[in-house]
Amino acid sequence: MRVSVVGCGYLGAVHAACMTEVGHEVVGIDVDEAKIAALSAGETPFFEPEFGELLERALSSGRLRFSTKSADAAGSQVHFVCVGTPQKAGENAADMRYVDAAFTALADHLAPGDVVVGKSTVPVGTATRLAARVAEVQPGATLVWNPEFLREGFAVQDTLHPDRIVYGLPEGPAGQRARAVLDEVYAAPLAEGMPLVVTDYPTAELVKVAANSFLATKISFINAMAELCEVAGGDVSALADAIGHDDRIGRRFLNAGLGFGGGCLPKDIRAFMARAGELGADQALTFLREVDTINLRRRDRVVEIARQVLDGSLAGRTIAVLGAAFKPNSDDVRDSPALDVAARLHGHGAQVRVTDPHALANAARIHPDLRYVADVKQAVADADLVLLLTEWREYVDLDPTELAIQVRSTTIIDARNVLDPQAWRNAGWTYRGLGRP
Repeated sequence: MRVSVVGCGYLGAVHAACMTEVGHEVVGIDVDEAKIAALSAGETPFFEPEFGELLERALSSGRLRFSTKSADAAGSQVHFVCVGTPQKAGENAADMRYVDAAFTALADHLAPGDVVVGKSTVPVGTATRLAARVAEVQPGATLVWNPEFLREGFAVQDTLHPDRIVYGLPEGPAGQRARAVLDEVYAAPLAEGMPLVVTDYPTAELVKVAANSFLATKISFINAMAELCEVAGGDVSALADAIGHDDRIGRRFLNAGLGFGGGCLPKDIRAFMARAGELGADQALTFLREVDTINLRRRDRVVEIARQVLDGSLAGRTIAVLGAAFKPNSDDVRDSPALDVAARLHGHGAQVRVTDPHALANAARIHPDLRYVADVKQAVADADLVLLLTEWREYVDLDPTELAIQVRSTTIIDARNVLDPQAWRNAGWTYRGLGRP
């Protein structure tokens, strides 16, 4: 099939390349000329495992090209809208300017029978509004909503082998025709037996934000338990193991630590609350305010522990920060807890050295006042304190004996609870986790 992908950021670029992998002919469209030039040259604008190789294969096949011209979407049977919905400045609500602009740009190039597929995470009610716009400019085209569920670090696999596919369809023959088209688009994963949920517009829009809100709640719950364990003398990791054996709860996402960040969970739960308020159902989601508060409080706690282990003062102390990305296998620093903690330590007068395998350039654009170094040895040299803030595999696998030779003081805060406390203590380190004795 001929497919256009409007918006070639993280979601769109991966989706476009993956669509060629399953045999479709794809044009990716974006207004950012530098981004389009880079993608056309096979250069990845962000770090994502497997994406570079996938992009190279897609370009070499001749089935993928990129353009800055909306008119190049003409002739495609399916148009995916994959633009971002960031948080509005000074508000909790989602900024819909980019979605609206994408639909406006696409409108003049739709033909009868075309299917427009919304993949952006949007406030419930958006699909109904945009469907009316599509019907006005091209009555023969149909809008469907097909939310994405990508995990950064696993985006390629999540696109090619999703754990579920959701169609939000209009009623009647138009919806049935659109479903047949989507079934052809997703023929490969559907043939693998991936679960398919076919529903209406509002439910499809709610799936992504509801899922993210549940995950955020689960993370904040175990972090609240970590706070309780610290005052009660318990071990939150053992607690998580114990309650995780209950199949109704499960162990995944019960990892206490610094909390969540990135471009999805924080802004999605805030936009969810804002939209519920607009619909007069704000009472239903008041618990998400506490979820957000607990999450942000974890950053305060790490700074406070750093002050404690440094005898009450951060000023002038050399602190090595391992990790700037909000999670491993990503260069994304949007609302990164690691980078936020590093900036707070710097604000308290500490001499902070930040290292990360892939996120330093992005981090430097947000916090140019911090010092960034290429590797762990540079970061920890003569450090008074080491903080593990992003659980990259190379940090989890560090040899505590070798690292002890390089620092001034053998004190580490494991803000992700991923290290073996006994192994580090046996190597002479003062070890502090979150919610661990």
